[in-house]
Amino acid sequence: MPDPSFNVVSEVDLQEVKNAVHQATKEIATRFDFKGTGTEIVLIAPDLLEIRSETEQRLRAAVEVLEEKLVRRKVSLKALERGRIEEAARSTYKQQIRIVHGISKEKAKEIIKAVKDMRLKVQASAHGNVVRVTGKKKDDLQRVIQHLKTADFGVPLQFTNYR
Repeated sequence: MPDPSFNVVSEVDLQEVKNAVHQATKEIATRFDFKGTGTEIVLIAPDLLEIRSETEQRLRAAVEVLEEKLVRRKVSLKALERGRIEEAARSTYKQQIRIVHGISKEKAKEIIKAVKDMRLKVQASAHGNVVRVTGKKKDDLQRVIQHLKTADFGVPLQFTNYR
């Protein structure tokens, strides 16, 4: 029988992101402070958003509305990679926001180091954008999960395939 194990992943439900964008767009269309500012949220790709507005302040307010909707739909704000605010055509402003999913090699190394620093009898290894943790005792694996939940790696973490 193989040793107990689990995977550490960073995934985002893109359907929930679409729903949040739709809700934020509806709110922006009805709010008085956004009237006449040309503020819009556009889903360019499944994991890329662009927010446009006539003023930088309205753009920031639109980002806040979007973040509020994402939080309500249980999408972690750690999954957002905000671009810088740029000037666009006709004296407008735009900002791109990328939805990051998967664990980068650098983050995987940080997670593996954190697991090894616990000095438990478990092994952690990176497999693409997933970190697999195996060990002889399920109690050790549960301690690792609790430790990783309290640590901040800058990405949302989920734990899957616990066996």
